[in-house]
Amino acid sequence: MAIFTQTALEAVQIIGSGEHIWCHSMAATPTVLLQALGQHARTLSDVQLMQLHLEHAEDVAHPALDGHLRNRCFFAGRSTRQLINEGRADYVPMFLSEIPKEFRRGHQRVDTALVQVSSPDQHGNCSLGISVEATAAACEVASRIIAHVNPSMPRTHGDSFINIRDIDYAYMDDRPLISPEGKPETEIERRIGEIIAEQVNDGDCLQMGIGAIPNAALACMRDKRHLGVHTEMFSDGVVDLIQSGVIDNSNKKISHGRTVTGFAMGSERLYRFVDDNPEVVFLDIEFVNNPVVIAKNPQVTSINSAIQIDLSGQVCADSMGHKIYSGVGGQVDFVLGATFSDHGKSIIALPSTAKKGTLSRIVPALERGAGVVTTRALVDYIVTEYGIAELRGRSIAERARDLINIAHPDFREALAKEASDNLGLSI
Repeated sequence: MAIFTQTALEAVQIIGSGEHIWCHSMAATPTVLLQALGQHARTLSDVQLMQLHLEHAEDVAHPALDGHLRNRCFFAGRSTRQLINEGRADYVPMFLSEIPKEFRRGHQRVDTALVQVSSPDQHGNCSLGISVEATAAACEVASRIIAHVNPSMPRTHGDSFINIRDIDYAYMDDRPLISPEGKPETEIERRIGEIIAEQVNDGDCLQMGIGAIPNAALACMRDKRHLGVHTEMFSDGVVDLIQSGVIDNSNKKISHGRTVTGFAMGSERLYRFVDDNPEVVFLDIEFVNNPVVIAKNPQVTSINSAIQIDLSGQVCADSMGHKIYSGVGGQVDFVLGATFSDHGKSIIALPSTAKKGTLSRIVPALERGAGVVTTRALVDYIVTEYGIAELRGRSIAERARDLINIAHPDFREALAKEASDNLGLSI
């Protein structure tokens, strides 16, 4: 049975030097525990803090923690990006579906799991709430679980439950959940959303990420019917379509009639929607992102993003040259799943330019040091605000021609010249 402490610092003081810690991630980041850990770790050495994307985690990214605590990131975020690129934190490129396996096989040791959970019910069951991802697996194998018990955390269905007797130390504090600030939709995002929505058919099973482009695409799907959702994450754009009946999950084979996700991140409205809602199940990401499982659903349409795409179709989604920006995540998991799904398709969507229109994101060759996340043999559809290019089964020359046609007009001539001069292609 959990020992409840008076302060968060008391809860984390059991952690010792040399430990490997897993931290609950995304909007469920237990910031109150990380603040305490940032203070306690200054008395320790060689602590490894494993994580996906953390929110508001500046307390464990402070220069004073060098030599005391080192972040080990499967996905870079705002607080860890600079650390990684300065060599003061580690980035581990890995498919999201593989991370729970690493824990369960013992390849990545977990001594302590830091989590944020709901209040226990009458049976003592707490919920991991809005973020199950790899944290359910980490809790299975961890020697110790330390929890921020937050009455504001929704109780979600699926693989989210953890009993209070399995928690070692707990600190209770009612705090608002993390909600990213929404930005007004741009004309470019709206146009990309329209083009994506045109590719979605009635009965499709969707995977989409967070951000303006997925939400813009979902907003253009109000005339669709019998859509399903099997996705590693979702945000507010899904709620309207469920409530209007557009998403009913009736064509799915896996979790028929239910929306499947690994985590959710969005507004307070979204969090209230998933609270005690059996139509939405939060499942272990090893299952959600397993390409074999994904492919069992017909008409899977995966929608992902990229930082840069070269003229042969190679997709960089985690770095800007040598500089790590985000992570591999689940893009390839769902590209593969969609590829093997009956009538499935995968879409990579991105604005045609970066840095206020000064750089083309479609390039002759990826920037030196850039990582290939989705290979050119896997890529299917590419979308910018200027249209769509279907690359599967196309030659290098055909790909280059089609990608140049959806690049920003200011860069098309230079791209064609580069293709001719350096790739030997006649465009």
